[in-house]
Amino acid sequence: MTDTPYDIIIIGGGPAGLGAALYASRDRYRTLILEKMIPGGQIFNTNRIENYPGIPRIDGPSLVDQMQKQVESFGTEIKTGSEVTDIKRTDDGRLEVFCGQDRYVARAVVLAPGSSYRKLGVPGEEEFRNAGAGVSYCGTCDGPFFRDKEVVSVGGGNTAIEETLHLAKYASKVTIVHRRNEFRADKILVEELLAKANEPGGKIVIRYDSVVTAIQGAGRVQSARLKNVKTGQEEDYPCDGVFIFVGMVPNTEFLKGIVELTGQGFIRCDSAHLRTSVPGIFVAGDCRVGATMQLITAVADGVNTAMMIKQYFRDPQWWKQASVEAGQAFGW
Repeated sequence: MTDTPYDIIIIGGGPAGLGAALYASRDRYRTLILEKMIPGGQIFNTNRIENYPGIPRIDGPSLVDQMQKQVESFGTEIKTGSEVTDIKRTDDGRLEVFCGQDRYVARAVVLAPGSSYRKLGVPGEEEFRNAGAGVSYCGTCDGPFFRDKEVVSVGGGNTAIEETLHLAKYASKVTIVHRRNEFRADKILVEELLAKANEPGGKIVIRYDSVVTAIQGAGRVQSARLKNVKTGQEEDYPCDGVFIFVGMVPNTEFLKGIVELTGQGFIRCDSAHLRTSVPGIFVAGDCRVGATMQLITAVADGVNTAMMIKQYFRDPQWWKQASVEAGQAFGW
């Protein structure tokens, strides 16, 4: 156990956490990152990043390495293998963060545990994702790498349709696979998708009542095995990549009963100030309500929390005042 006080404890060492740490430590706040695995989050598994301003192209591990070295150069401490199990607010307003038997104390906490892509759980999914060989969960990120290629997208919600339309800007053919016979996305998006699919020589093909049961290939994705859920018929469908858009799972299980969460587990917050339902606890990145699930916006969230924490330290009563100014009732 340790009672050594920190100014700020950041839970999660992904882009949001590192962004918060950079600004906090440069302001000479004693800053600690608690990361249950290794720094980087999802971005660590990304082979090519071309949408981070100022860096034409870099791989995830290299970017994470640069970010980690940068925050450490300003004094941020990073403890890996530290899984947070509880957070408590003391009578004097400090926050106790527990990692099993280890106890840390801070004036403010930033929640940045991130989220995970919901997976299909089919053979080949992990194999081709880890190799960077054709499985992706982000059309906005990876669509340009499939220019003039044929891809399959999976899902039926807003994100799936939006990303399928985006993929059609690059791929020569996009086949969207949906397990039902109608989409659950907003009507205006469905209408746009159907219009594109009905265009002569259109790039978009719709496969209703179907699921992907396997992703196949040798070194790279070469086909997806499709099964019709009504007839049971299966086929190997040639493609160069599979994009999976079946939702996100926030890494917030440990926060139940600590801060207010949505039914899906995302952290409720005041989007103007990134405050949670507990004074002194802020949130950043993919785990919060309204997140856009992009690298640059996660970093920006982290920066914003560091700026808001400065205001909170100057005047703890600002916490309630801020919610009124944002037009939201305190207490959620």
